[in-house]
Amino acid sequence: MDPKRIAEAASLLAAARRAQTRIDGLPESCRPQSVDDAHAIQDAVTAALGIDVLAYKANAPVSGDPGSPGLRAPIYAPFVQTSPGRVPTTEAPQCGVEGEVAFRFRHDLPPRAGAYMREEVAAAVDACAAIEVVSSRFTDPTAMTANDRLADAISNGGFVYGRTIADWQGLDLGRLKVRLTVNGETVVEQAGGHPIGDPLAVAVALVEMLRTGVGVKAGQFVTCGSYTGLRYIQPGDTCGVSFEGLGAAEMQFVP
Repeated sequence: MDPKRIAEAASLLAAARRAQTRIDGLPESCRPQSVDDAHAIQDAVTAALGIDVLAYKANAPVSGDPGSPGLRAPIYAPFVQTSPGRVPTTEAPQCGVEGEVAFRFRHDLPPRAGAYMREEVAAAVDACAAIEVVSSRFTDPTAMTANDRLADAISNGGFVYGRTIADWQGLDLGRLKVRLTVNGETVVEQAGGHPIGDPLAVAVALVEMLRTGVGVKAGQFVTCGSYTGLRYIQPGDTCGVSFEGLGAAEMQFVP
């Protein structure tokens, strides 16, 4: 994608973030046509905003599909909160929530030539329950392509995390019992539900995606995919998620 077109798309998305407004879409001339295009637009938005990236959301490549790319998106420091979080609806008017397992990196995993092994990544992280807040810079994200949504940080609106634990490796993360509540009422209760059954694989995929770029820094998080599906709730509602053996997180949308 031409650098001028990347900059044009990034300027529109960054302006929407600053003004907390929504746009109908990107001009046809600067819509991303590939995952690489969308990641380049993300990176240009980050540069334009000048805000620290404190977390990422990520997806791992589909196993056995060589054409399936890993996906990542930044979550900016002002939108990362410890539980219980309070998220203004001006920041996330679509009020979407997903219950997830996340990891926090205890030390840097800097750029290097060779891949990081799964065991290295596991040894570098603590785990926690988390709620990803979902909200788009597009008026109707369902009308956008997957690459459009990827350019817009995969519709990320924020991140709320619970207490981190170091002694998590004995847990079967793919089969954890999870409970999602809205205003104290259970809306999801099940065992497992992660898209690939292996959230650590998503953390490894993120490290690999960043290994040839900025790397991963101590204190950053990666949130690794929804166990509960995407739920839209209302301004004023309180959402909670708990994972057996891992902990809980809670947040409220504040009108």
